[in-house]
Amino acid sequence: MGTTISIDALDGSGSFNAYLAEPAGGNARAAVIVIQEVFGINAGIRDKADELARQGYLAVAPDLFWRLEPGIELDPDTQLQQALDLFPKFDQQKGIEDIEATIKATRARVDGGKVGCVGYCLGGRLAYMTATRTDIDASVGYYGVGIDGLLNESHAIARPLMLHIPTVDGFVPPEVQKRMHEGLDSHPRVTLHDYVGLDHGFATQFGKRRVDDAAELADSRTSAFFAEHLA
Repeated sequence: MGTTISIDALDGSGSFNAYLAEPAGGNARAAVIVIQEVFGINAGIRDKADELARQGYLAVAPDLFWRLEPGIELDPDTQLQQALDLFPKFDQQKGIEDIEATIKATRARVDGGKVGCVGYCLGGRLAYMTATRTDIDASVGYYGVGIDGLLNESHAIARPLMLHIPTVDGFVPPEVQKRMHEGLDSHPRVTLHDYVGLDHGFATQFGKRRVDDAAELADSRTSAFFAEHLA
């Protein structure tokens, strides 16, 4: 369904690829940026974008690892360590700048219409940072890591943010989840959903981590959230 486009980096250092999925007929009502896990723009992320296109959105998944290993695609079930080795090498501020560039390029493709984002794992963290550091219209994060260390930015959340939190996430322990709730439950623009007994990656499109009923519930909440805030 999709194709590859090129986006210029804001710092003038080059350009990066992004996977683009368009709805049938090409008339998108709005756009959603799909922010990758540590596994790159793999089949699961492309399928997420394709599903958003089926819902009527222009979906764009930028290759945020282009400064490290452009085009890398890893299998979450068999290449976790390789992915984890990339994580500390990734410049998150440059990642946000690349997301900003993607927002700008994507808005142009929907004639200045609304643009949201949805991210997973590392992308869940970046979705939170996108909500605090850019003019994105709505953001969703699935099992974002280390968000408790970014709670001092919560005052900058100007547009709606939804976070999906599995309660037995091996990368986000209970004390971190507690701080997230304490810091964000009262925020008028933030909605948190807990998924009791579930682990990191439960909403992946493919592989051993997926839990169908919970993934479908979370994705239905995301769909309703975007339908409300990107209309």
